[in-house]
Amino acid sequence: MSADALLDAKGLSCPLPILKAKKALKAIPAGGTLEIHATDAGSVADFAAFCRTTGNELLESTTEDGVYKFLIKRN
Repeated sequence: MSADALLDAKGLSCPLPILKAKKALKAIPAGGTLEIHATDAGSVADFAAFCRTTGNELLESTTEDGVYKFLIKRN
């Protein structure tokens, strides 16, 4: 994954990863990407729902060594 910005949300529980991602996306220009690393298993469903409701695009969702990684393109 290669993104314009990286958000480390490891160790944070819902809803903090989503709230921090929402804030971080505001600083990225439209069409830019944000990579998020989280350890909360609920973040998989949370980020899918977040992208559906905000119109941002979830480009990638992977898991590696207990870390959930998301790549979101800002609308």
